[in-house]
Amino acid sequence: MKTALIIPAYKPDMKLIALLEQFRQNPDFLPVVVDDGSGPEFERVFAALPEGATLLRHSENRGKGAALKTAIRHVLENMPQCERAVTADADGQHKYEDILRVTEKSQENPENLVLGSRRFDGNVPFKSRWGNAITRQVFTIACGAKVYDTQTGLRAFGRDAMAKFLSVPGERYEYEINMLLWAARNGMKIDEVTIKTVYIDDNASSHFHPVRDSMKIYACLLKFAGSSLLSFGIDFVMLLLLKLITRGLGEELSLLVSVVGARVISASINFLVNRSLVFQGNESVVASAAKYAGLAIAILCANYYLIRLLTIPLNWPLIPSKLLVEVVLFTVSFLVQGRFVYRKRRA
Repeated sequence: MKTALIIPAYKPDMKLIALLEQFRQNPDFLPVVVDDGSGPEFERVFAALPEGATLLRHSENRGKGAALKTAIRHVLENMPQCERAVTADADGQHKYEDILRVTEKSQENPENLVLGSRRFDGNVPFKSRWGNAITRQVFTIACGAKVYDTQTGLRAFGRDAMAKFLSVPGERYEYEINMLLWAARNGMKIDEVTIKTVYIDDNASSHFHPVRDSMKIYACLLKFAGSSLLSFGIDFVMLLLLKLITRGLGEELSLLVSVVGARVISASINFLVNRSLVFQGNESVVASAAKYAGLAIAILCANYYLIRLLTIPLNWPLIPSKLLVEVVLFTVSFLVQGRFVYRKRRA
């Protein structure tokens, strides 16, 4: 069986041809190149493709995700001899030997998604090192799966996964992020093979924008902030409502019932929103609810004692003390919920 070597190409140079020339004598690979609307000035590059390479074209630039989908669809419909696909970039960052090693790993584990993972050592452009570091941490929290290089374009997967990845949304760089999110949340194991970290001309040829194109992952943090704000609003409204309803119980008992009741209602809603919409947890409701309750109690105690420490022994004003403590505990809550509350342990 063969492997389809899929290369999306937007305004490539001759490094694309140099890479494909190395595969000319390797009968196990069938190259599929997608010209993603590069324009007539790049026709000389595509005209130099080695014999046996399939060239697919977009009349206009549609994005890397669209190019990958075009190639995957072509392989599924026209290349039954290919049992897997390996995707690589056209800019020379993926070396022949690394593509072979990622493909070999996929052969050993055909049901997994295999990534060629860089370690970002040596002279790495700041935007690439920074973008990957942030995306890596948020991805782990959002999905419960640890992936070192979320932005790598070197990936291998079997024929069954091809059809599934066609349904993953996204037309541009967000498609690769969505692919990882889909795999992590649908039980597909993600393997990583360490590859060389190669940047040419400070990665000037890259069209990737670390913040904009990683928003699918960062959206998890934004949704968590939104759910926390919603919980605060519910807590505040319910406090006033319960205080009004229980005013006949006396001041102290009314306050206690109102505070506890409002917190139980707001925390319950916050738990359900975070589990279903923010982290999309795979832990059972009972198990995750028990862990959430433990976290909520710990957060409540920490909130009180930290504010007490800042306002009494250190004599800080109440408002800045409250704001500082809330920011710290917001971060702690996000990390703990994403990593432990809604996640089963992975083997």
